Amino acid sequence: MAKATFTAEVLTPEGPIFKEEVEMVSTRTTVGSIGILAHHQPLLGMLDPAELRLYRSDDDIVRFAQGEGYVQVSPDGVLILVEEAVPPGDLDVAELREKLKQSQGDLEGAEEGSEAQRMAGQAVRRWEAFIKIAGGDE
Repeated sequence: MAKATFTAEVLTPEGPIFKEEVEMVSTRTTVGSIGILAHHQPLLGMLDPAELRLYRSDDDIVRFAQGEGYVQVSPDGVLILVEEAVPPGDLDVAELREKLKQSQGDLEGAEEGSEAQRMAGQAVRRWEAFIKIAGGDE
């Protein structure tokens, strides 16, 4: 039996990445993982770096490494606004490890409680998540 579908749209600062009918959206908010199906209650949440999964069907899944952002669920569908969304196959583990190393250095050098410390910590979490998604943590 076919599941009900809804529109899922993924936007980054560079523009739209995805806009299609899906059966489910799976991602991670700042308070935990979430799966969104058709007719979900309205919701606004903050997103953590994680793997974003957009299920066209049970066996047709579009995946992205998502950066920080927001998710909005409304009667019209799901809108995901993220800093970046990259297909896992486009991730370069060596480049990500270098970005992680730089961010860790920035974090160590940042003043306690500063905006620089918050931003560096956020970057460390993003690059760690992207490395895991790319399969580079094995």
